[in-house]
Formats: sequence, structure tokens, C-alpha cells
Amino acid sequence: RFRGKINIQRPRKPHYTRALVEAVTRPIYEQPPQTRETCLMPRKNKVEVPENPYLQIIAKELLNWFNHSKCTGIFHLNSINAEDMFKAKVLYHKQNMHLKVYPKKALSLGLSGGKYEEILPLFDANCAVVFSPDGNPSRMLKITKKVPQLILIGAIAEDRILSKNQFVDYAALPGIDIVRAQLVGVLNSAAGDLVGKMEASQSTIVRMLEAHAKTDK
Repeated sequence: RFRGKINIQRPRKPHYTRALVEAVTRPIYEQPPQTRETCLMPRKNKVEVPENPYLQIIAKELLNWFNHSKCTGIFHLNSINAEDMFKAKVLYHKQNMHLKVYPKKALSLGLSGGKYEEILPLFDANCAVVFSPDGNPSRMLKITKKVPQLILIGAIAEDRILSKNQFVDYAALPGIDIVRAQLVGVLNSAAGDLVGKMEASQSTIVRMLEAHAKTDK
């Protein structure tokens, strides 16, 4: 439905889950023993190619987005035209969210060796990232339902890497202000019950002492 013209010579990479299953089920063939000529062949020194300065700028930009976003969604990006992509960016921008698509080399350069290095395998296929500086996961998921070309595969919230199901459960949780109000209500009710029990026990002791005094008279 959302696929354009298929390129047979350069096919699009499969979804991350499908690529993972294909990698696990791929047969492993025994390698033929190396001959003496192969073992004694001199290794050619690899010439180190300097990184593209533009890629370094993009890597710094995306790392800054990851560090300063309270909530980050990682999506598999299906085939989408420029008009639909622009509409999706507008939908997220209205809620102070930002839809970004980065090249794999820039992601590897910016995230390697840091706390977000574990998410690099998710970007093996064509992926997009949604950054939310305010941290509103429920609103992010609502907007994503309007963009069928985006498929959630992972997320980062509160500096923790979450799976799809974990992120959905996290989005269903109430806000921090509501939780604080509930905690205050529980503490107030517990304190009120304690005061009521203490006053009830005191009045009971007073009545028992009065009754005991009357019997002594």
C-alpha cells in the first residue's frame, strides 16, 4: 500500500524484526581450511579515511537531541512521499515534537561509545526518530496513529531504553502531578485515621475511668 516502485538491484532493507529472524535462521556452512599461500599472503594496510565534516556536524546535532529530550521514539519508516512526510512533521511540530531522519553513518558516529550505543542495531533499516523535549509519550502515540508509515520499534524515556510494549505501558501511566496528588491524599487519609483512632481510644479510656470511679463510690 505504501510502497513505491520496487528496485530489484538495490532492494530496501527489511524490518528490524524480520532481519533479526533471517539472521538467526541463516545456515552456517563450514569454512574450507586455509592453504599455506592464503595464510602467508601479506595483509594490505588499510588507509584511514577521515570522517566527513558534515557528518560530524549532524552527529553532534542528533546527540544533542538525544541528550535533551525527555522522551524519544524510534520508528521503522516505510516508503513515504515528501508531501506525507511534511504533513507528519507538522503534526509533531504542533505538539512541540520533532520528526528527524538521519543517515546511518551519522548515527553510528554520534551514538557509538555513549549511553545510547545499544540502540544502534535498531537503525539497521530505514528508521525515523521523534524527539519530545517535554516528554509526553501518550500524545506521541496518538499522533503516530495518524501516520501509518511509522511503526514503533523502541523508545527512550527517562534515560532508559524501552521496548515497544514497555513504552506503551509507560505512556498509559498517569502524570507525575496526578501521582503526587494521589500520594498526598493517601498520606492525609492515613494521618486522619491515626488521629481518629487515638482520639477514640482516649475517649474510651476516659469513660472506663469514670465508670470505675462511680463503682468505687
